[in-house]
Amino acid sequence: MKTEAVVLRTHGGPEVLARETIDLPDPGPREVRVRVRAVALNHLDIWVRRGMPNLKLSYPHRLGADVVGEIDAVGPGASAAKPGDRVVVSPGVSCGVCQRCLSGQDNLCRQYGILGEHTSGGYARHVVIPDANVLPYPGDLPYAQAAAVPLAFLTAWQMVVDKGGVRPGQTVLVQAAGSGVSSAAIQIAKLHGARVIATTGTDAKGERARAIGADEVINYTSQDFVAEAKKLTAKRGVDLVIEHVGGEVMAKSVLATAAGGRIVTCGATAGYEPKIDLRHVFFRQIEILGSTMGSKGSLFGILEHVRAGRLRPVVDRVMPLWDAAEAHRVLESRAVFGKVVLEVD
Repeated sequence: MKTEAVVLRTHGGPEVLARETIDLPDPGPREVRVRVRAVALNHLDIWVRRGMPNLKLSYPHRLGADVVGEIDAVGPGASAAKPGDRVVVSPGVSCGVCQRCLSGQDNLCRQYGILGEHTSGGYARHVVIPDANVLPYPGDLPYAQAAAVPLAFLTAWQMVVDKGGVRPGQTVLVQAAGSGVSSAAIQIAKLHGARVIATTGTDAKGERARAIGADEVINYTSQDFVAEAKKLTAKRGVDLVIEHVGGEVMAKSVLATAAGGRIVTCGATAGYEPKIDLRHVFFRQIEILGSTMGSKGSLFGILEHVRAGRLRPVVDRVMPLWDAAEAHRVLESRAVFGKVVLEVD
C-alpha cells in the first residue's frame, strides 16, 4: 500500500525532512500494521538526522521511536491485537529467540535496534512492526500523552530502578530536568520514595520540575550544582545521579555523589569525553553505570502506572507530523520541558 510520511534521504539539518508518499509492504508473518495517531520526538531523532558513526540507513528513512495508534492490519500468526485495537508500540526491536531476549534482557540482544534509528520508524500515517512490539493502550489517555511514554519512561525506569536501585529515603540528583527522560526519572524516583533534587537551566523549568515532584531545584546557570547538592545533603552527597548530558556535567556529577553512590548515564549530549579524576571513583567507591533503553517487559508495568495516574507523561507541545522540521528546531533550541509530540491526521 501507499502512505504519506516524513522522510530523510540524506543527513543534515531539519530541512532534510520532507513529506512524501511511500510504498509500505503488507504485514508479514507475526507482524502488524499500525495506523499512527501520534509519534513523540526524542534527541535520538536529531542524532540520526544529523548522522552518527557506523549508522547505515536504507533510504527513504523514517524517524520516530515513540508510536501510538490503532491496529490497521495483521499478518499471519500475529495475535497480540486485532484490527481496531488502540496500541502503544514498544520502541526496541530484537531477535526474540536468543538467551538475552528469553531472559528478559532483550535490550542486550546482539541484534537489538530502535525504531527510527536501526529501522524505519513512525513519522508516517502507517508503520509495520513485529507483533511482539504491541503493548496495551493505557486507558483513555489522549494519543499525544500516550506517545510521550515509551522511550523516555522505559529509559528512565531502567536507570532509576534496575540500574540505580533506588530505595525509599535516598536522595536522587536528576540532571537536566526538562528532558523527557529526566521528567520521567523525577516521577519514578518519587514513586519509589526517594527525595529528588533536579537541575535546570531556567527558573521556569525549575517550577515545572517542582510541579512533577522535584523536592529541590538547582539552576545550574547561576548555581554550582555540586556545592548545592552537598549543601542539601549535609555535605554527604547524593545516593544516585541520573545523567545524560556528559562532558563537564558528568565529571562534576562524580563530585556530587556520596561515597558508595551510583551514577547512571544514558547519553552525552554535551560531550563524549569527560575528564574524570578516577581517585574520586575508586577511593569513594562510586559506581558509574551505562544504560540504554530497558527490557520490553518493563513497559507493561510502566503503562499500568500511567493508566492508574501514578506516572504522568509530560508534553510540552503538540504539532502536526508535517511540521516535523520545525519540531526538530524547537527540540534543538532546548526551549521545551518534556516531550514534543507530532500528531498524524
